[in-house]
Amino acid sequence: MNKGTAIVGFFLCFLAGMGLMYGIDRKNPTGIEAESVAAAGSLDHSAAVIPVTKDDPQWGNADAPVTIVEFSDFECPFCGRVNPTIKQLKAKYGPKKIRFVWKHQPLPFHKNAKPAHEAAAVVMQVAGSEAFWKFHDNAFANRTALTPANFEKWAVEAGADLAKFKAGVAAKKGAPKVAADQAIARKVGATGTPAFRINGVTLSGAQPVDKFTAVIDQQLAEAQKLIASGTKPSEVYVKLTNKNAKAAPTAPDAKKNEPKKEDTTVWKVPVSKDDPIKGKKDALVTIIEFSDYQCPFCKKVNPTMKQIMDTYKDDVRIVWKDNALPFHPRAKPAAHVAIAAYKAKGDKAFWEAHDKLFASQPKLEDADLERISGELGLNWAQVKAAIDGGKYNAMIDADMDLASDVNARGTPHFFVNGRRISGAQPFENFKKLIDEGLAKAKALVAKGTPRAKVYDEIMKTAKGPPPPEKKDVPAPPATSPFKGGKNAKIVIQEFSDFQCPFCSRVNPTIKQIQDEFGDKVKIVWRNLPLKFHKDAPLAAEAALEAHAQKGNKGFWDYHDKLFANQKTPDGLKRAGLEKYAEELGLDMAKFKAALDSNKHKAKVDADMAVAQKAGITGTPGFTVNGYWISGAQPFGKFKKLIKLAMKQ
Repeated sequence: MNKGTAIVGFFLCFLAGMGLMYGIDRKNPTGIEAESVAAAGSLDHSAAVIPVTKDDPQWGNADAPVTIVEFSDFECPFCGRVNPTIKQLKAKYGPKKIRFVWKHQPLPFHKNAKPAHEAAAVVMQVAGSEAFWKFHDNAFANRTALTPANFEKWAVEAGADLAKFKAGVAAKKGAPKVAADQAIARKVGATGTPAFRINGVTLSGAQPVDKFTAVIDQQLAEAQKLIASGTKPSEVYVKLTNKNAKAAPTAPDAKKNEPKKEDTTVWKVPVSKDDPIKGKKDALVTIIEFSDYQCPFCKKVNPTMKQIMDTYKDDVRIVWKDNALPFHPRAKPAAHVAIAAYKAKGDKAFWEAHDKLFASQPKLEDADLERISGELGLNWAQVKAAIDGGKYNAMIDADMDLASDVNARGTPHFFVNGRRISGAQPFENFKKLIDEGLAKAKALVAKGTPRAKVYDEIMKTAKGPPPPEKKDVPAPPATSPFKGGKNAKIVIQEFSDFQCPFCSRVNPTIKQIQDEFGDKVKIVWRNLPLKFHKDAPLAAEAALEAHAQKGNKGFWDYHDKLFANQKTPDGLKRAGLEKYAEELGLDMAKFKAALDSNKHKAKVDADMAVAQKAGITGTPGFTVNGYWISGAQPFGKFKKLIKLAMKQ
């Protein structure tokens, strides 16, 4: 979340408090008087540029003022990543304000996607929208297991009649719907996934929630203007979508037509003695590849890498570095197999493991890794012990730290003699940088630099990473809850929110910090309940009362219960807060009195004021002796800054 989100959230809360949000009466939040709320799928909006009919899976009221059409792919990792954001939007706006509509867009290089989409379309035909969304959730939760057997299992779990489902799949009754959606996607330019059209306004990719809310809030205001001028709520979607589609530029923006300025920066990307290498060590061009075994785009670029080696032979070497993205849970275990092969048998064995792992992708479960280990002649028991014990985590984390330093955030990501190239680019794009690199390298050799020292010479003047960002946050009050060493020289201040899903996600990393550094680090809790998390402020006060009664242990025990119940219905409501207090043996009379009187509100407000002054607007956020970490970052990011702070 960024500053813009916080400002939007502030005004939403202010307007709601004044009873004036979008000019809508809180007793009639849709602003609809002339007709009743329409059930999802009950209206025909086929006249819109992006048509919506009863055949489309829907969530929310059909006459909601804002309709979000999602073009998505069950096998796309980025589509899966955006689902928590969609959940946030549903909770924030509710079915009377927003409607979600699904459109199928299985991409051609996702071989299991199309059968999954056709099966999902049959579920919709047989059992309706509610069943479709249940199937949808299962498909994304098991993105690497999109098989016919699972489709049947998920269909039954969703409430579809198995016989009807199997008959529909056999007759390919879902195929026309999928094809029709793809035709619409092509027509409106939604060729990548996920792609959204919010009342016809384009939003592409797995964007953060504030990007959605900015468009939604603007469209809510536009919808209210139409309704106030006499437009029926049932006609809002068609009118606004067609208007927004017409308003969109039909010709490319002139600025977009301007040639993109070439990035000629040469980045300092060192080669470690433990890095697997393909090619000769005295090659004139070094390609550093940051990659992830579970990433489909990393697999897609492998033929290009082979073409490069076949074309340039001894003049190019490829150096592998792991960048196991946090949302790919099987990337690190797979990396352990490849590293184990490298440690046992060298570069040749590593690249053999590399090829087998990508050939097996997306199947990278333990059974798959065991099979691959056997094919490589590795002892599976030893490899499994290495995976379970994180034997090679330090090597992987070092690569990931370097990736972060040089802004190689996605995968695959390459540096050609220090020049950046991002993504699964075609051979021609690599060729340009390789040819330029060869020319400069040959010039160095002509001046006396040995071939084996060319890359080192280039790195001498390459650009290093910028210094870590810092935030001016004063030392925490002695009354703040903490764990770790009371007098530790390294102080991590955690600005967090009990209702924030990303704050929950970082908790295992915090435990990892404790396990690694023990009392050398002090972790201090600071409250930053965000404006749009309505249950967060009272939850924060409840946790502080647990601290007041039972000290640090009481606070962290209560903290754990809040996060454990964060996603349960009403898990952070007053009744739940009291239940957890009873379970921990708190004095309930004192606990209830503290909540009734808002005894700890001043402490929460004080933490929020510190955050505001320091420019901290999202959660979770951390300072490590002043060094700033934004979001639920991996352990390696924390470890790097902790070690830097220790040196100082």
